[in-house]
Amino acid sequence: MNPLDLATHGPVIPVIVIERVADALPLARALLAGGVRVLEVTLRTPAALDAIRAIAAELPEAIVGAGTVRSAADAEAALAAGSRFAVSPGYTPEVGRACRSLGLPLLPGVASASEVMTANADGWHFLKLFPATAVGGLNLLKAFAGPFHDVAFCPTGGITPETAPQFLALPNVKVCGGSWLTPADALRDGDWARITRLAQAAQALRG
Repeated sequence: MNPLDLATHGPVIPVIVIERVADALPLARALLAGGVRVLEVTLRTPAALDAIRAIAAELPEAIVGAGTVRSAADAEAALAAGSRFAVSPGYTPEVGRACRSLGLPLLPGVASASEVMTANADGWHFLKLFPATAVGGLNLLKAFAGPFHDVAFCPTGGITPETAPQFLALPNVKVCGGSWLTPADALRDGDWARITRLAQAAQALRG
């Protein structure tokens, strides 16, 4: 899979934090019911890899990947759990080499022009701008459009349903990452219907 293919399934990729493995399947089903197929489960909790494993095994229609991949070991563990792609908060050549060696599509994180150039030099041209709003958001992406005319971005971090259309309207933005699709209180309460509604609303966003 070309990492850019992730952007063809809808305008928002949910950034998911799962504390309980038991939540993984009902959460994934709720997102799928709302039309969201690409699921980024962040490696921020002890439950993350088992959650990815459960989704990959039981819901093949979902395109599940691992977020917060920070090392070669993370990439290896993500692939072993069934991840179909990886997302990193920043970029290092080590992570890039590991993902390429494993055949694991990578969406590398960048926050500056130098980091964009480093990722480009290693062959990556679809990048995550993170943390998007903190490092300049819309203005930075507009500024990047000139020197990096051949680079596409997935801004993530601080984006809301209200601001997402502004990002999606930029020619160099193909998709946004958002944590608002899976609020912590909805997971805690098992409010899967709410998550389905949020997913449906996200799918309807257009630039």
